[in-house]
Amino acid sequence: MQNFGSSRDVLIRMHLEKNQSSADLSQKVGEVLKKQDPGAEIRRVEFVGPQVGRELAENGALALLVTAAGIVLYLWLRFEWRFGLSAIVANLHDVVIILGFFAFFQWEFSLPVLAAVLAVLGYSVNESVIVFDRVREYFRKMRKASTAEVIDAAITSTISRTIITHGSTQVMATTMLLFGGPALHYFALALTIGILFGIYSSVFVAAALLMWMKVTRSHFIKPPKKRDEHEGAVV
Repeated sequence: MQNFGSSRDVLIRMHLEKNQSSADLSQKVGEVLKKQDPGAEIRRVEFVGPQVGRELAENGALALLVTAAGIVLYLWLRFEWRFGLSAIVANLHDVVIILGFFAFFQWEFSLPVLAAVLAVLGYSVNESVIVFDRVREYFRKMRKASTAEVIDAAITSTISRTIITHGSTQVMATTMLLFGGPALHYFALALTIGILFGIYSSVFVAAALLMWMKVTRSHFIKPPKKRDEHEGAVV
């Protein structure tokens, strides 16, 4: 139940039982309300069938797929395919965790929640790009450092920015969660979960995948060509 338009108008959402019509349900709800307040009236009844729910699931899955494909393409063009694969796995990890929370606690999944999931996906990509860009930069600067040392230095140099950025965004999400009312509750809740786990995935998942796929300096910096001393030809 939530207020709809004014403090005296209430929106009630209920599940239909088996072999029950929306007319029967609205009649029973009206009878219960009139027992409490004879002046209560039902102004409108809407029914959302399984076809609408299936379309929401299909369109949501399609939106996630298209977004993920665009992210992979962008990172592949900007960095290297190992970075793109690491980033998309880490970012989808955030999405799976959000969906897992909603499935485990049986929270309502709606279009605003889907918008929050897509926003978290783009937000996590931004964080991964910052870390990966610093990794690429440090591979050129720290020539004698190992891959682990380069990734560690990249994460350390960006952690202050991560805390400030995510903290500021979380303040906004917390405000919506506390004062946004029922309409924004699950949207803000999905954002909060995504922001918290977005830090974790960018630092501990994406970077670990880079190590696992054995990213080295040679993937960015080509070794100098050797010259034949006798003929002067490039080998």
